[in-house]
Amino acid sequence: MNGDQERDAALSQAVRLREEGRAAEARVRLVALSERYPQDAEIAYQTAWAHDVLGLEREAVPFYERTLAVPGLPAEDRHGVFLGLGSTYRVLGRYEPALRTLRRGLAEFPRDPALESFLAMALYNTGEGREAVRTLLKALAATSEDPRVRSYRRAIEQYADDLDATEQP
Repeated sequence: MNGDQERDAALSQAVRLREEGRAAEARVRLVALSERYPQDAEIAYQTAWAHDVLGLEREAVPFYERTLAVPGLPAEDRHGVFLGLGSTYRVLGRYEPALRTLRRGLAEFPRDPALESFLAMALYNTGEGREAVRTLLKALAATSEDPRVRSYRRAIEQYADDLDATEQP
């Protein structure tokens, strides 16, 4: 087995362990892989994820950051990194980095409702309640399958931009 095959097999096995609910074992293997392949974005991402699953948010951050610093991650995984790192920063009370990360994610994945939802939470945490509500209303209007919400979509979007609008007498 060559180096790439060994890497792929070890990574697959660690991911399988995490998926089977054996995140602690996966974490040990992924940390070792991460040390062996420090410029591998996929391994860094999986290592961050394993830490997050175990509630080790602080330890996950450097792996998420490494993932964004090196090229090679598919778009769907990059989306997961923005979501994971942004929400992790928020949980740790690091609201400004959370906002930056989630906004950067939205620059790459515009109008993504998952990123917008976590951005709204971080906005709320920074005292920007109005912008948080606006963000959530826009995401709701754009993604809801509820027939009542869909029938009021235009009004929801309009009022989201001006929450204080009222009809003048």
